[in-house]
Amino acid sequence: MSPATTNSTRRRFAAIAPLGIALMILLGSLQSALAQGLKIDITGVGEKLSPIAVAPIAPMNPADRAFVETVQEVLEANLRRTGAFNLLPVAPQVPALNDTIGASADLFKRWKSQGADALVVSGLYRTADGRVDLRFRLLDNLQNRDLGGLSLVTSATTLDARRSAHRMADYIYEKLTGEPGFFSTRLAYVRKEGNNQVLMIADSDGENAQPALRSAQPIISLAWSPDGTRLAYVSFESGKAVVYVHELATGRRQVVANYRGSNSAPAWSPDGRQLAVVLTKDGSSQIYLVNADGSNPRRLTTGSAINTEPTFSHDGQSVFFTSDRGGSAQIYRVNVNGTFPPERITFEGPFNARPVVSPDGKLMAFIARRDGKFLVAVRDLANGQERIVSNGPKDDSPSFAPSSKWIIFSSQIAGKDALSAVSSDGRVRTRISLDTGGIRNPAWGRLP
Repeated sequence: MSPATTNSTRRRFAAIAPLGIALMILLGSLQSALAQGLKIDITGVGEKLSPIAVAPIAPMNPADRAFVETVQEVLEANLRRTGAFNLLPVAPQVPALNDTIGASADLFKRWKSQGADALVVSGLYRTADGRVDLRFRLLDNLQNRDLGGLSLVTSATTLDARRSAHRMADYIYEKLTGEPGFFSTRLAYVRKEGNNQVLMIADSDGENAQPALRSAQPIISLAWSPDGTRLAYVSFESGKAVVYVHELATGRRQVVANYRGSNSAPAWSPDGRQLAVVLTKDGSSQIYLVNADGSNPRRLTTGSAINTEPTFSHDGQSVFFTSDRGGSAQIYRVNVNGTFPPERITFEGPFNARPVVSPDGKLMAFIARRDGKFLVAVRDLANGQERIVSNGPKDDSPSFAPSSKWIIFSSQIAGKDALSAVSSDGRVRTRISLDTGGIRNPAWGRLP
C-alpha cells in the first residue's frame, strides 16, 4: 500500500474519532474493581462513528472456543469504547471468514454494500509446541486495500487471550486513525478500602486489577517509568514521606529518597535513568536529581522559596516545576545542568501548579486556580497559548495518555472523589463518580 493511500485512510478514520481511548479506559478501568455505585457522565458531542465489521474468529480446534470467545469479546469492547467505531453485527459466515481469505474486489464490494468501511478477519491455529497462533488481517473496504495484520503466538490462557485482543485493538486503531493504540498499557491509581490505601495496577480495561501495595498511610505521587516496568511513588508507611521505586514484575521495592525531612514528588527522566525528587533535607523544599537507584543526588534549585512538583521536558534537558519564588505558586523551567537561572513560564492567574509535560513534548497540563476553582489547564509549549479544559471545582493530579491527546485527573463531585478525563483540546469531557469509596492519583502507563 502506498504512503498516500495509508495517509488517506488514516485521515478518514481519524476525523471521526471523537472520544478516543480516554473514554475506553474510564469506562472500563473501574468496572470490575469498583462497579458498585458507579455513575458515568459524558459531556461534549462526538461526530459520526466509522462502521466496521469484526468477523467471528474461526478456531481450527473446537477446544479453543473459549480462547477465541474471550479475544472476540475483549477486542470488540476495546474498539467500541473508543467512541471512534460503530461495530456492525456479523452473522457466522459459510464458509467461515478467516485470515486466509483473498482480498478480492468482490469481497470489498460485498462488505462495502453492507455498510462496513473496514473488515477484520481472523483465524486461530495450533503450533507444533501446543501454543496458539492468532492471525488477523485488516481490510479497508473503501480503498479496496489490505492493511496487513499480525501473527500472535501465545499460550492458550484467558490472560493471554485478553493480551492478544489488546494487541489486535492497538494495531487496528493505529492503522485506521494514525494514532498509536494503547489498549496494552496499564493504569495505576490509589483506592481507599476502609482505613487502608491500596495501590492498584490494572489493564487498560480494568481487568486483571491487582493490588501492588496496601498501607494504613497515604500513597501519593504515582509516576510510571518510561518503559512501563516500574512505578515511583511516595509512601508514608514509615511515618514520613519516602520515595520508592516499585518493580512491578517482581514486587521488589527500593527506597530512592529517605533523607531527613520530607521526600516527595518523583518524576522520571525520559530515558528512565534519573528521577527528579523534592527534598527538604537542607531546610527548604528543593528539587534534586538522583539516579534511578537513588544514588548521586544533585541539587537543581536554590534559594529559600518552595520548589516542588518537578516534571521533565520531552528531551530531558530541562525540568518544569512549581515555585512561590515570585510571591505566589507559578510554574518555572530550569536547565538540568543548572547553567541558567529558572525561567518563569506561567503568568495568568494567582495560582498555577502541578505541571506535567505530554509524551510528545508539545503540551503542558497543570492545575490553575480561576475564580476560586482548581481547574486543569493546558499550555502549548511552542506558542504559549493556554486554555482551561476542565470544570472543577477541585481538580488535581493531571496525567497524559500515551498519545498526548487525553488527560486523566482526579476530581471531586459533591465532596466525593472521582476520576475524570478530558481531551487535550477540551472538547470532550468524561467523569466517573464513585459512591463506594475514594480513588485518587491516577497515572497512565506508557506504550509497551
